[in-house]
Amino acid sequence: MRIFVLAVAAAVLMTGAAQAEEALRGRWTVDLSSAGDGSYTQPMDLTLAPDGTVTGSFYQSAIEAGRWRTARGRTCVSFRTTDGEGPYHSAACLAGDHVEGQTWAEHRNFLFNWNAVRSAAPSEE
Repeated sequence: MRIFVLAVAAAVLMTGAAQAEEALRGRWTVDLSSAGDGSYTQPMDLTLAPDGTVTGSFYQSAIEAGRWRTARGRTCVSFRTTDGEGPYHSAACLAGDHVEGQTWAEHRNFLFNWNAVRSAAPSEE
């Protein structure tokens, strides 16, 4: 009986992680405006693989060394991008229907907090 309960609990956790993974993957519009008013946005595309890796792009730069994980009630990603001058390290977590993140660029001496909303599906023409 104990093994059955553990198996069911593991299945429930895996289902929850799969749902969180599905909720975080896809295209997001990141608000990078200083005032947080949406006046300056950039796209973020996330592809989350079952092995915990993340690929895609952010700010029109390929995601490098990306990882994702669901733990402690949160699903988060961390990855690196570059502007050709140096690395940008970003981390973000799913927060209901949006993403809350931050990007650190040591070579530019800044840490920037940002939010993202799900991008509208491209229209079919």
